[in-house]
Amino acid sequence: MRTSSIKRKTTETDISLALNIDGKGVYNINSGCPFLDHMLELFSKHSRIDLALTCIGDTRVDYHHTTEDIGITLGLALKEALGDKKGIERYGDTILPMDEALIMCAVDLSGRSYLSCNLDIKANKVGDFDVELVKEFMRAFAFNSNITLHLNQLSGDNAHHIIEGCFKALARAVKKACAKDASLGDETPSTKGVI
Repeated sequence: MRTSSIKRKTTETDISLALNIDGKGVYNINSGCPFLDHMLELFSKHSRIDLALTCIGDTRVDYHHTTEDIGITLGLALKEALGDKKGIERYGDTILPMDEALIMCAVDLSGRSYLSCNLDIKANKVGDFDVELVKEFMRAFAFNSNITLHLNQLSGDNAHHIIEGCFKALARAVKKACAKDASLGDETPSTKGVI
């Protein structure tokens, strides 16, 4: 089973996270930020990755540390669960509509950390969640899972729809990239022999 369980504690956050790549999209999430919970639930459901997460963060300040540190922890857990990456598809992409919003996401489980995040969200907040934290989450996730992540907004006006589209598109792309390719057996999908 491709699973991971990570505990990460700093002076700003105390996080426990467990995931199963080969799950059914079952989730139990309490980040202390209701909007982020909603986004992570969408990620779990649409990636089919089982996700259990609790975070006690300094939310009296704002949601910055909570959001970034959950991105870090989720990235570390995905990297650990993937192991040597033998037999995986490696690449995943999707173009996902969320009402008027259209989001393109592409990932390469390359072992090289990179983020290109092109979003044009006019609002500063959705509820009490700062919109700029979407990029912070994506950066933390990409750099700690050692993946290449491209996320582009092709259209959209509603901030909630755009962000929801981002998390769903990420989920679908990660699902494809993590999938096993039966034709590869235990081969590594790289001419280098390692990822």
